[in-house]
Amino acid sequence: MSDPNSRDVPGAALLDAEHLARQTFGDAELAAELLVLFAAQCRRLLPGIVDAGAPTAERADLAHTLKGSALGIGADRVTLSSAAVEDALRAGTAAACDELAAAVTETLAALPQKP
Repeated sequence: MSDPNSRDVPGAALLDAEHLARQTFGDAELAAELLVLFAAQCRRLLPGIVDAGAPTAERADLAHTLKGSALGIGADRVTLSSAAVEDALRAGTAAACDELAAAVTETLAALPQKP
């Protein structure tokens, strides 16, 4: 389900709940666990991706990893933004890390909070 408030990528959802439900076969506990793992991975990977002093290939690999994680849970904006950063880094052009950072921040803020 697309988020109509998505600014960066038309039609891209912060979190596609239907996709996540399909991926977890409707298991709400598993979905919640995956979201916790995704949030932790975002917090671990994003600093390395945006670090302009880090080797470009390493940054691209981190963006690739984040892209795969985001794709798995239906975090569409993070998926598309990390793919764009990865592609730019691999091509040796300027990467839109600000857009990726915003997508991650907004997606993490939209995740359901544990009680």
